[in-house]
Amino acid sequence: MNRKSLIAVILILSFALSACAKAAATEEARVYDNYATGGVSEAMPMPEAPAAAYDSADTTANVSTQASTTPFKQMIIKNADLTVAVDDPGASMNAINEMASGMGGHIVTSYIYKAYTSSGQEVPEATITVRVPADKLDAALEQIKNMSGDATKFTINESISGQDVTQEYTDLGSRLRNLEEADAKLSELYDKAEKTEDALAVYNQKILITEQIEVIKGQMQYYEQSAAMSAISVRLVAKETIEPVTIAGWEPKGVARDAVQSLINFGKGLVEFLIWLVILVLPIVLVIGAPIFFFVRWLVKRGKRKEAARQQALREAMASQKPPEMK
Repeated sequence: MNRKSLIAVILILSFALSACAKAAATEEARVYDNYATGGVSEAMPMPEAPAAAYDSADTTANVSTQASTTPFKQMIIKNADLTVAVDDPGASMNAINEMASGMGGHIVTSYIYKAYTSSGQEVPEATITVRVPADKLDAALEQIKNMSGDATKFTINESISGQDVTQEYTDLGSRLRNLEEADAKLSELYDKAEKTEDALAVYNQKILITEQIEVIKGQMQYYEQSAAMSAISVRLVAKETIEPVTIAGWEPKGVARDAVQSLINFGKGLVEFLIWLVILVLPIVLVIGAPIFFFVRWLVKRGKRKEAARQQALREAMASQKPPEMK
């Protein structure tokens, strides 16, 4: 191949690759920003997307084959957040983990920690995030809510979000096809290169294309996995933390209940402040403040005594002086 022709082809491909790299970098930043704001961090791989997310019977084909041959339906990433009051948050957390495993999902994160009721009683509280197949999301939510014993009464909060990523996934597939075609063309040029410097230039371009292909495949895999496996974030609180305020057998409702609860909380806060004041603040004031107070008081009195003595000496000196004689 003519060397000038080879250089011209490489320059054209370089411009094309620069445009693809810029688009891929922008898409990568946007995708991972969305992933970070979803509130779920995963360290373990997820299964491949189920057939329900696509119009293809072969879900085990590689990404490039899917991008070029498979027609897509809408690809929607669905996640859910749930807050439920249960008898034992720790036991419910373990039950949710087992439920997710039984559905073919897995646990992402789980935490258990201490919380306190309005009366100061210490109770456990837990949070857990699991992933389950997207087509089993509703069934999983029902099972979690039923762990409370009364889903209507003890489901404090429930929200389901959906993100349509069909367009983004299709765009990634188009860029992937273009890059793979460019990679194939560079392979032909590499095989035909007669000089070492020509082969090295083509090889460097192939490295750049390979990196972009891997980035796009990773983004497409993330979309596939997220659409296939829905994330459920659950906060489990003890039922004691939501028990109604009872005063002599009377349970205030609505605004009255909130006002009484606020009054009780204010009273508790005031008592706690007084306890801290008596036990911590007063001893510190007595130990440190009292000596300072008496030292300052002594300085003031000494200053007054000196001033009084100076005034007395001045009066005596003025009295001892004789007035001048009149001629």
